[in-house]
Amino acid sequence: MSAITLPKVQKHTRLEDAQAMILGTLIIALGVNLYTHAGLLTGGSAGLAFLIQYSTSLTFGQAFFLINIPFYLLAVLHFGWEFTIKTFLAVFFLSVFADLTPLLVSFDQLNPIYASVAGGFLMGVGFLMLFRHNASLGGLNILARYLAEKYGISMGKFQMAVDCGIVLLSVFVVDFTLIVISILGAIALNMIIAVNHKPGRYMGNV
Repeated sequence: MSAITLPKVQKHTRLEDAQAMILGTLIIALGVNLYTHAGLLTGGSAGLAFLIQYSTSLTFGQAFFLINIPFYLLAVLHFGWEFTIKTFLAVFFLSVFADLTPLLVSFDQLNPIYASVAGGFLMGVGFLMLFRHNASLGGLNILARYLAEKYGISMGKFQMAVDCGIVLLSVFVVDFTLIVISILGAIALNMIIAVNHKPGRYMGNV
């Protein structure tokens, strides 16, 4: 009886990585602007960037870029230079796209619940694209990936717990009703990751 030959895993090309990085951050930027327009929050380093944006004169893009600077050392130590460079570029692209999107898109009417769920789904899809091309948006995403690869902890479940905690800590900045609505977005975002990002399911360059 002949042995079964498994198909050879083909890694992503540089062009495919670049395309995913640009499209992924562009999609996330749209979700970010849905949240910004509705006054919502999310978790992780993006959630901190929202809080800084709402509390200071900094834009989301500026705050997000600054927050992620300390995490690059952790990325280099645990995931190498390729991952770190891709993550830096992803953070840079999102910071730029997040600040450019309001100049190109406007909302005359936006229901906060729709913004939370739709924005969460958009950001989840964008995160998934980055993860599958060996990149992230830094911050807690780096820690989530480390825990997933080292201890088998679900990235989606870990981030969902942390993100909900950060949103709940935002009572001093955002109206409580918007915080509750933001939790729906955190669940929507991490549901995309929990369902679609599982070890062994995707045979890409990750």
